[in-house]
Amino acid sequence: MKQQKDFDVLIIGGSYSGLSAALALGRSLRHVLILDAGQPCNRQTPHSHNFITHDGETPRNISEKAKEQVLNYPTVIFQEDFVVSGKKTAAGFEVETEKGNNFRGKKLIFATGVKDIMPNIEGFSDCWGISAIHCPYCHGYEFKNAKTGIMANGERAFHIAALVRNLTKELTILTQGKAEFTEEQFQKLKKNRIKINEIPLQSISYENGYMKSVHFADGKEENFKAVYAALPFEQSINLPVALGCELTEIGHLKVDFLQKTTIPGIFACGDNASPMRSVAYAVATGNIAGAMANNELCVADF
Repeated sequence: MKQQKDFDVLIIGGSYSGLSAALALGRSLRHVLILDAGQPCNRQTPHSHNFITHDGETPRNISEKAKEQVLNYPTVIFQEDFVVSGKKTAAGFEVETEKGNNFRGKKLIFATGVKDIMPNIEGFSDCWGISAIHCPYCHGYEFKNAKTGIMANGERAFHIAALVRNLTKELTILTQGKAEFTEEQFQKLKKNRIKINEIPLQSISYENGYMKSVHFADGKEENFKAVYAALPFEQSINLPVALGCELTEIGHLKVDFLQKTTIPGIFACGDNASPMRSVAYAVATGNIAGAMANNELCVADF
């Protein structure tokens, strides 16, 4: 059978936001191709939380169920492949994949997530998403009342401390160097009995991703159950920027409230376009991106 090459919408990324966008489009009878490399950023996370009706399920179960439901719509196709390049055309967009395929779409949706940049701390990457965590709403309840670290500094650390203090009173901020707080922040941290440790972390002892202790550069160690970390990141692929999409100051794709990027016809949803990293938020923004892409197609054809 000859492979279909032309679609109404190409969706790059087939996790929560991409599948959510495809669902809105499939229900609108749009011909959609989802291209997915199979590397979701939460692939190590054992359970997903704070997503109503799916609280406590594994990320894989949620995405597999979503994929099954989306592919019930006959105009939606899912293909495992990695997009390596793309260009604007008179009719829309064309992308080339790692497997040597070329596909064309009138609209383009990036649901590609971000790539977290791991710190040079032995054992950290093996704990990431399990006990080295990023979000108190996604993970905090599971570590309530447990001894917890916050690997951040300055305003970011202060913000996380305020949120996490509601979940545990055993808190230490791990600044990885000189603490950068205002005098007012120092006083507030002291009042709330939140400790500050400026000695850099060197390694983490763990079992199956669950940390037992953290080891510092001065040879000391502490037994933390969890460490929140504010990690730097980069876009998973550079194609959006290559096509002209602007980034925010901190590196997300710049979108408006309709998930439109700064390039007409290109939308973005999920982690690549927002610091609100959760399954629920990814699904919500994917739904909006799919609906708005369909709306533009409808208006153009009317």
